[in-house]
Amino acid sequence: MVEALAAGYSDRRICRTGPEVNISNLNPRAPLVLDTRELGRRPGSMRETTRTVSAPSDLGIDVLGVAEGAPVELDLRLEAVMEGVLVTGTARANLTGECARCLEPISDEIEVRFQELFVYSDQAQVGSGDGVAEDDEVSMLEDDLVDLEPLLRDAVVLALPFQPLCAQDCPGLCPECGARLADDPEHAHEAAIDPRWAALSTLSAPQSDDEFSPEQQPEQ
Repeated sequence: MVEALAAGYSDRRICRTGPEVNISNLNPRAPLVLDTRELGRRPGSMRETTRTVSAPSDLGIDVLGVAEGAPVELDLRLEAVMEGVLVTGTARANLTGECARCLEPISDEIEVRFQELFVYSDQAQVGSGDGVAEDDEVSMLEDDLVDLEPLLRDAVVLALPFQPLCAQDCPGLCPECGARLADDPEHAHEAAIDPRWAALSTLSAPQSDDEFSPEQQPEQ
């Protein structure tokens, strides 16, 4: 899957639309790339589609996410509007990871919803006159193609907990030996003695008569 996506971004297509040449970095055959040409830039036209794709890499956070290559179910609706194409969708997948406290494996399911307006390239300019600039915050269509991967990744990452837990009351690991405290609730260690005071512990114990040397025997 990673190779397929990498190939999708390196495969450059040239499509002539009038006097200018538009170059797209997207591969229309890539699983997370949608072709919107059949909408025909007719506001109100709509298309719904369902597909299952392989999860791209890094779909999640360090300790929890969708495994690369795992199936992701997508329900999508594409609507043509005046400015571009409005994409609304739902994604479902299985999560794998580890508890942030005790490092035990975690498995769960996730369902996220997302919506994004992809603007036509000739509508994505702001300002007027010679100082026309493109808004970096606007998602754009590339040669009538929509790339869902950044949108899907953002939706999944924002839906994940910052510190995933195997249970809300997970006590974590023992800071001294690393034992999982949920498996041994009575787990404890003797209080450590400060080495600076260890020598004094021998002085606090009473000494018997046998411990005195002849010179130290008390007078009768």
